[in-house]
Amino acid sequence: MAKIETKNIRNVALLGHGGSGKTSLAEAMLYISGETDRLGNTTAGNTVCDYDPEEISRKFSISATVAPLMWKDVKINVIDTPGYLDFNGEVLQALRVADSAVILVDGKAGIEVGTELAWDYATAAGLPRAFFINKFDDNEARFGRVLDSLHDTFGKNVCPLTIPMVKDGVVVGAIDLIDESAHVFDNNGRHSVELIPEESKEAVAKYRDMLMEAVASTDEDLMMKYFEGEEITHMEAINAVHEGIIHGDLVPVFCGAATKLWGVWTMLDKITESFPRHTAKKLERMEDGSELEIATEGEPAVFVFKTVADPFVGKMSFFKVMAGTLKSDIIMKNNTTGESEKFAHIYTVKGKKQTEVDELACGDIGMVAKLSNTNTNDTLTWQKSMKYAPVEFPTPYMVKVMIPVSKGDEGKISQSISKMVEEDYTLRFENDAETKQLLIYGLGEMHLAVLAAKLKSRFGLNVRFEVPKIAYREKITKSVDVEGKHKKQNGGSGQFGHVKMRFAPGEGEGLTFTVSVVGGTVPKNFYPAVEKGLQDAMAKGAAGFPMVCLAADLYDGSYHAVDSDELSFKTAASLAYKKCLELAAPVILEPVGDLNITVPESLVGDVMGDLNKRRGSVMGMEAANRKGYTVVQAVAPKAELMDYPTVLRAMTQGRGSFEFKVTGYDTVPANLAAKIKEEYKQD
Repeated sequence: MAKIETKNIRNVALLGHGGSGKTSLAEAMLYISGETDRLGNTTAGNTVCDYDPEEISRKFSISATVAPLMWKDVKINVIDTPGYLDFNGEVLQALRVADSAVILVDGKAGIEVGTELAWDYATAAGLPRAFFINKFDDNEARFGRVLDSLHDTFGKNVCPLTIPMVKDGVVVGAIDLIDESAHVFDNNGRHSVELIPEESKEAVAKYRDMLMEAVASTDEDLMMKYFEGEEITHMEAINAVHEGIIHGDLVPVFCGAATKLWGVWTMLDKITESFPRHTAKKLERMEDGSELEIATEGEPAVFVFKTVADPFVGKMSFFKVMAGTLKSDIIMKNNTTGESEKFAHIYTVKGKKQTEVDELACGDIGMVAKLSNTNTNDTLTWQKSMKYAPVEFPTPYMVKVMIPVSKGDEGKISQSISKMVEEDYTLRFENDAETKQLLIYGLGEMHLAVLAAKLKSRFGLNVRFEVPKIAYREKITKSVDVEGKHKKQNGGSGQFGHVKMRFAPGEGEGLTFTVSVVGGTVPKNFYPAVEKGLQDAMAKGAAGFPMVCLAADLYDGSYHAVDSDELSFKTAASLAYKKCLELAAPVILEPVGDLNITVPESLVGDVMGDLNKRRGSVMGMEAANRKGYTVVQAVAPKAELMDYPTVLRAMTQGRGSFEFKVTGYDTVPANLAAKIKEEYKQD
């Protein structure tokens, strides 16, 4: 296959709410372009992009999938992304290497949470955007209402390029507002040009004026013509739309029905004509915040945006050629690890189908297998030392204990999970030394359910999830004076240790040990044994949790010249500690932290009410970076936030997000402490 030049490459990410038709649109684009000989659908589980067994069984996308096609001598790398919020990491990976984004909107449902998030993600990535109003042929679809809401919500630069054509009350085609021509579709997505029917002329006048207003806003001369009532010519409009899309000054709106192939032909034409190539932005973001000019010639550089742990192929690294031309058999240096990697074979990938190629031009997307020391976000070059800006993944907060179903599988967990975490940077695995639990963090319940299914299918590992234990601690609240005496005689030399100690709440995290013995009642050589005995005993408090913030002063005691030894004084110190627990009113401490919740202003009251139920304290509020959103700043116990990712998502219809960091410990209320003691006693 001949190398496709940079100027003829378009990287387009398909975004949108779950069920809006992203995978169906990708399937239609592949079929119309001749890349596939049949039109798959998600219900049948035979689409190119949803090929993973989990995607087929669940009937929605889980990962970002690349599907290249050729249209009028232009290569379009379509990147189909998940709409489910649990898989946002995949969306961010796609956007890092895309050069534009098409946001799908359901013609019946209109703007949904996924629409808003897609807009925000694409905007943050600095990508030109377009909308595709899907399912416009449905009797319940309301194209006008949806288009007007897009215009009102996302700005006046949102403008229609095509609108539905209605004949006898039924949608039969689409109208091109620039050409003012009507297109009737056949079963293969092709169209024939007709006259605009009378019942569509009012809509054409309304939306063409919306288009021309947006076109005029891209150029001062056009703006003058528009306000003076002078007609903007056909060629001026075409050029303005072309430049407006590339520079992000216009957000075009297309309409169609992906499953019928309607409107897809028109959008493919516009992608090849007016969507930007990789070099359109001229500069590429670097890890240190600087920008580097994109060079299509010279030394090659690639950025790995996605890793897949395939049980048959091995480790698959998906990359974008950021500069130069990449050729097979080249040896590249990983600028993260410093290791050299050989690109023995390079591939383009269409769903699960791999096609080996000899070279890929700047801006193209490919895959290389079995790079041993390369992971997601790594930059590889020939000689230059530089790193491209990484994908910034969301922090996972949904946490569960992961337990192997079969006892013999304990050894498999770490190795299997390490491969999954290498593939998915929104997963985090932790072996909690304090609670002795294997913890897995994800973005939501569905995310972890899919992880469990993949562990079973790929590695034969069956796991179940449970709610994690909280790493509680204890401290005393009173100062007490106690003694501990250990005396044991079994004939011959015995054991004897005797200490008198004052215990009090301490300032430090652990044990603050002091000695005020006078007169040698306890020899100096036994002081370390007393301290060690206390440290060992502090592993468990009255309720079984580690003791913290304890001050202990050894002020008196006694010893036996023959029977006293280090073990005796360790035991005596432990006995003194136990008496301290009986008298010093110990309490349970729980981890608490700073909780910052970003939600729409209209939902702040609901969030604050829920926080009160969770024993949270609101510390303040501030405006968020996102228009119409507020950040609620609070302090809350970790124990009350175990289900918060799910609850906040439900409460805000997916619009809310939060960050949480444990900053310290606070006393558990007495009524809850009794329940905790009972619960952990049973364990």
